[in-house]
Amino acid sequence: MPIPLTATALTTALLPLLTPLAPAEISTAGTSFLTAVTISPDQPVQVSAVTGDHLYWSFPAGAAQRPELALTVDLPPSADRTGDQSWTVEVFDGLRRRQACVAGAQSPVATTTDTRVTLGCRLRQIRSWAEPWDGDPLPGTYYIRLSTTELPEKDLGLPVEVALTLTTPTGDTNADQGVLAAPLVPENHPGKILTSPAVTPSAEPEPALSADWLPDFSARWIWTAAGGVLAALTGLLGFSWTRRRPQSP
Repeated sequence: MPIPLTATALTTALLPLLTPLAPAEISTAGTSFLTAVTISPDQPVQVSAVTGDHLYWSFPAGAAQRPELALTVDLPPSADRTGDQSWTVEVFDGLRRRQACVAGAQSPVATTTDTRVTLGCRLRQIRSWAEPWDGDPLPGTYYIRLSTTELPEKDLGLPVEVALTLTTPTGDTNADQGVLAAPLVPENHPGKILTSPAVTPSAEPEPALSADWLPDFSARWIWTAAGGVLAALTGLLGFSWTRRRPQSP
């Protein structure tokens, strides 16, 4: 005869099903913008690398978010290092424009006695829209690059352990008064073939002869033509002044 489950036992049995699964740990990184590994907020990242590597990750960000990165690099033993190491973390938007960090140690220097270096970067709040000439962060895909900028050549290739954490807290939702029609750059999926909508042929063929090849006349054309005429007149006048007149017998 089956034993009836009490409320406590039933809750305990269903708890693993009701608890949301934590994001899987990321243990790899890309070597370029095209191979950047996509990560999610609060997803643990633990990567084994060597000094001299350039590590790339990507993440999507929406309007009103303020992405913040926290990185730690466990350095090789001091006995294996011959000098100081300069590390840097950079964030780029989908157009490969470097975004400014408003907080965090973006380019720290680790001495030979340090065992760990800590880096951080907090971006400006993602805007919902901006003028085309602005460099403000917009919704879309962002790229993280971690690298060593200066270190002794003998220290290249030493093993390091990198830990990365990404958070995207919400800022002021009333900061912007506009809407971006689509993300600046969609989320990157390396290896996926992008499909484009089919092109519908035009019902009426274009005429063989059209006026589309004619230039658009404007003030620039007028000034160019006037300048050419003035140059020609100046040349004729100069020639008439400098040419030798025939001597009378």
